[in-house]
Amino acid sequence: MTLLDTAEAYGPYLNEELVGRAIAGRRDEIVLATKFGTLSHRDEVGKQQAGRGASTNVRQLDSTPESIRVAVEGSLRRLGTDRIDIYYQHRVDPNIPIEETVGALSELIDEGKILHYGLSEAAPDTIRQAHAVRPVTALQTEYSLWSRDPETEILPLLRELSIGFVPYSPLGRGFLTGQLQSVAVLDADDFRRSDPRFAGGNFEANRPVVQAVEHVAAEIDATPAQVALAWLLAQGDGIVPIPGTRRIERVEENVGFDAIELSTEQLDRLSSIEPAVGDRYTDMSAINR
Repeated sequence: MTLLDTAEAYGPYLNEELVGRAIAGRRDEIVLATKFGTLSHRDEVGKQQAGRGASTNVRQLDSTPESIRVAVEGSLRRLGTDRIDIYYQHRVDPNIPIEETVGALSELIDEGKILHYGLSEAAPDTIRQAHAVRPVTALQTEYSLWSRDPETEILPLLRELSIGFVPYSPLGRGFLTGQLQSVAVLDADDFRRSDPRFAGGNFEANRPVVQAVEHVAAEIDATPAQVALAWLLAQGDGIVPIPGTRRIERVEENVGFDAIELSTEQLDRLSSIEPAVGDRYTDMSAINR
């Protein structure tokens, strides 16, 4: 496991600082990715740092070149590095032409501050427009047995343009692990309590998804999480899932998926699972722009 993925918005800023501590003295052993664009730094234009908890950094979409410049300097400082391997636009800013944003990212590539750039939850037309300015290295979008939307347009386009695919939430926000038996076990401030797929009757309606995964896991003496990740890896080359976890034992469990080989019959059975019920977010307006 060599890819570490974070974002300035996580915390905000705290997760980048944590990753920076973790990679100190080991920077060359990893591929480092972080994201910009969901915090605005316009009030800090001219500064070279984005300080933790600064009141001028507001949570709103902002992919202006000026904000990007402040954001990248802050990320580099917190991560304790002189370059970011993949720098993602966290969400597409509808107020800024994607060509203008990619132009700013190209300058950072030419300066060596970032080595590659990527997009997240971008629509096919946006991906094409960005790619025409400078090739997109990778796209992040939710994809799993829980979320199959990318299969219609996104995956074929990425393969056409030779763009890598980095599925986030590959375990369905924990649902596909089989560990969640009820929404009641979630902490009061857990964002999944307001997730449409966990809310109301959708939680129970989606139980057959994880039950199908559990059946395959029992057949091969694996965990549901490992089966879900193995299925994802079997969907083609260039797919690099990024499961997130808070516990070391879950990290160890997740990396075991690389040794899992699913039969054609098992893959077909998993692929035939009915899609999850409910939207991925309460507000889907920032998705597929």
